[in-house]
Amino acid sequence: MRLLIVEDNPRLLKSLKMSLEDDGYAVDGAADGIEGQEMAEITIYDAIILDIMLPRRSGLEVCRELRKQQKRTPILMLTARDTVEDRVKGLDSGADDYLVKPFAIDELRARIRALLRRDAPSKTGLLEAGDLILDPATHSVTRAGKPIDLTSKEFALLEYLLRNPNWLVTREMAESHVWSYDYTGASNLVDVYIRRLRRKVDDPFEIKLIETVRGSGYRLQKPE
Repeated sequence: MRLLIVEDNPRLLKSLKMSLEDDGYAVDGAADGIEGQEMAEITIYDAIILDIMLPRRSGLEVCRELRKQQKRTPILMLTARDTVEDRVKGLDSGADDYLVKPFAIDELRARIRALLRRDAPSKTGLLEAGDLILDPATHSVTRAGKPIDLTSKEFALLEYLLRNPNWLVTREMAESHVWSYDYTGASNLVDVYIRRLRRKVDDPFEIKLIETVRGSGYRLQKPE
């Protein structure tokens, strides 16, 4: 899943980016409101973490403008001011949630997971396809009750496929959701990771879940 963090404190931005990348998210960062808004307009993000007090354009202005453009990406507002008026302004601008600085990284993680599952069929947060179960909260995967050990990027790619079951996922879609702008790698990156996933998730089991759509991409089929 791909996140955008708009935060003008370079140390906090770096710390959040590193922590969330360790969790398997692809994370882009912006240091002011105009840069953040431009990135949110041209890239599809799964969630945006948006500070209110930003140079050049405030987080409130950015949020309002994105909502005017019908951008429905979940937005989590960050602020150092904990007054009812500030919280109301943030939520009225179109934000989905609000977190006051300083905060614990575990709370931020939980709030991101809550935002990502709002449109999910299962409110438990578990992503399932047959006997394959992925739990974003514990960062664990099992199939037929057996634990499967995945790297952070393998986990992120499988999570993206499970969030879009039975739908064609092109290589471009997978790459843009799982890898950030900072990544420079091979052009067959998605194919390589799909092969790794298949070895772990499909090859040991009779029913195969990950299907190749020749010339287009991949699809994770949920068994009937």
